[in-house]
Amino acid sequence: MKIVIDEKIPFIRGVFERWADVVYSPGRQIDARTVKDADALIVRTRTKCNSDLLKGSSVRIVASATIGYDHIDTKWLEANGIVWASAPGCNSGSVMQYITSLLLFLAGKHNLDLQSMTLGVVGVGNVGSKVERVARALGMRVILNDPPRERSEGRQAVTLQAGARQGTASTIHETTGTIHETPGIIHETAGTEFHHLHKLLTESDILTLHVPLTREGEDKTFHLLNKENLPLMKRSAILVNTSRGEVVDNTALREALKTGLLRGAALDVWEGEPAADPQLVDLADIATPHIAGYSVDGKANATISSVRRVAKELYLPLTEWVPAALPQPAEPVIDLTHPGGSRQTPDRLVELVATAVHHTYPIEEDDNLFRTGKENFEYLRDNYRIRREFGSYTVKTGDAGAARIMSELGFRIIKQQ
Repeated sequence: MKIVIDEKIPFIRGVFERWADVVYSPGRQIDARTVKDADALIVRTRTKCNSDLLKGSSVRIVASATIGYDHIDTKWLEANGIVWASAPGCNSGSVMQYITSLLLFLAGKHNLDLQSMTLGVVGVGNVGSKVERVARALGMRVILNDPPRERSEGRQAVTLQAGARQGTASTIHETTGTIHETPGIIHETAGTEFHHLHKLLTESDILTLHVPLTREGEDKTFHLLNKENLPLMKRSAILVNTSRGEVVDNTALREALKTGLLRGAALDVWEGEPAADPQLVDLADIATPHIAGYSVDGKANATISSVRRVAKELYLPLTEWVPAALPQPAEPVIDLTHPGGSRQTPDRLVELVATAVHHTYPIEEDDNLFRTGKENFEYLRDNYRIRREFGSYTVKTGDAGAARIMSELGFRIIKQQ
């Protein structure tokens, strides 16, 4: 038995060696000769899995340790009896962390009041639904677009999401039982309602994209945003893309930013990767090399998914495999017990949350690395630093409102008096 694996997939070395001849190779160098006598492939987006690669091979399954699968010719594989699998949702927590850090960064850079703004979310799957939750936790109005979900669930989905609004929240101190009236963010439950893309384009202050790349069909997303509909957005709006570069016409976006049709953009993905339009990089508020989903947790989830799927297909006793251990944060405890001042206001809540989020992931550091080394796109991805998600951190705080928000984001909370 032979398994070919992209050498950059983490935590996987030594997993299959007991049962198979394992070949590790750079993703872009996996070719027809390498896979001819292989039973399984475990790849990333660098490896194009199509007839050119697989015709005449003995490959039975292709597993991609990625959330997307536009690098896999699924129709050809299915027609030729080859099983394929991606890892949907594997990096949803990582992208949620990226977007949270981004929103708070943009608020600081542009002096934005997030609680008075509307976030449009295009694509409300594993990632988009978590981004929706983040925005509601921060007090933003959220409007959603997801045609496939709308067709299957109806415009008014039955799934309930955690919501939030500005107002006065009553909280009871766990020790004293004292009732505190807290101006700020009230969390409540709201139904998920889907809207036409036009509504999101015209009403969103920040529009964020979380869709797969599809080039044909009813739900085609190739150049979903383009020179015809980008002008529909507010001039004060900011566009965020962490899905696939080709979902946005990068030339049209560059011109919209240059001419002032849009206030700004934050981009993690680019047309023509690993190349990125240098002018667009310069114009973006945040520019990163396709690493939004690159937390340690996200990578581990992707590897787990791929290992288990291949094990199932090849009848190997690894269908419940998990990595032995993940690297821990250098400073896992965030102490916010003495941030200065005790008066609870919406601004103070956001400031406390921003401090905790920045501790886990200062997004501007990735932006700086990319701007000073755009030619090193692949190197920055392949050698990405250790980043753990919110759930790996504990926050100490005496602020009930901030604690509630950070708990919704996934932090562990120790309440202080």
